[in-house]
This record gives sequence, C-alpha cells and structure tokens, in this order.
Amino acid sequence: MHKDNYIEMILNNPTDFEQEHAKNSNIDISESDLSHSTINSMDFTNIDFSGTSFNEANLTNVKFIDCDLTSTDFSRAQISECDFSGAILNGANFNYANVNYSNFTDADMAGANLSEADLSDSDLSACENLDSCRFDEATVWPDNEKLPEDFDCTYNYDLSSLREEDDNQNDQY
Repeated sequence: MHKDNYIEMILNNPTDFEQEHAKNSNIDISESDLSHSTINSMDFTNIDFSGTSFNEANLTNVKFIDCDLTSTDFSRAQISECDFSGAILNGANFNYANVNYSNFTDADMAGANLSEADLSDSDLSACENLDSCRFDEATVWPDNEKLPEDFDCTYNYDLSSLREEDDNQNDQY
C-alpha cells in the first residue's frame, strides 16, 4: 500500500488503519506530511516516521512505541499523553511544542531540539542521550524526578568564554 493511502486512513479512517497495521507490521510513512492534523488514541508501534512533519499537529494518547522518528518535525505541536517508549528521536524537532504527560522511556534523544519546548509533567527519567539534545533558557522541564539523575537542565550560554576563544584566535593571526 502507498504512503498516501496510509495517511488518508490515519486522518479519515483510523479503525481501517489500525486493522491494516495489525496485518502489516513494517509500515513506512517516512517523509510524509501530517502537519496541522489531529490524531487521537492511535497505536503507531514500530512505524517508520523518519523525516515526517507533525508541525502544529494535535496528538493525544498516541503510541509511538519503537518508532523511527529520526528528524521528525514536532515543532509547535500539542502532544499530550503520548508514549515514545523505545523511539528513535535523533534530530527530532520539538521547538515550541507542548509535550505534556508523555513517556520517553528508552527513547534515544540524541540531537533532538527541545528549544522553547514545554515538557511539563512528561517522564524523561529513563530516556537515552538527553545530555546531547539541544535546548535553551525557555525550555520548560518537568520536575527533577522525571529527568535522568545526572542530567543538568540549566542552560548556560557563557558569552565570556566565547570572547576568550575569539581573542585567542585573533592573537594567532
């Protein structure tokens, strides 16, 4: 079945999609556009969504368990009670997203962009590579018990160290 057929089912006939998903566990919806969509109570376990756009989507109670979400765009999305357990989120973009009450157990967050994201009440305590994601002073983190033990969520942009580097490079010329 073609990606467009899957997208059509997700948006208009979720029950048909879930029946198809039960028959075919290797669904590839990579590099698709689900921007501005509303998706509720769907099970996308083990689907390839790499490079897909969920820009400004509303996602509630969606299971992205073991999905490939590499370079997926969740910017400005409203994400609530979703399960990202075991998902690959390398380079995923959550800029300005509201991600509440979601589970990231064993999710690989390497290179994910969480700048200005609101992660209130989401559980990131057992995710992987959170220390290699990008975030800024406007990122809203959950309480410490929902973050990895050794993770430092304080944003430190030290201009003085950058100036020292520039001065050192200029002295070399």
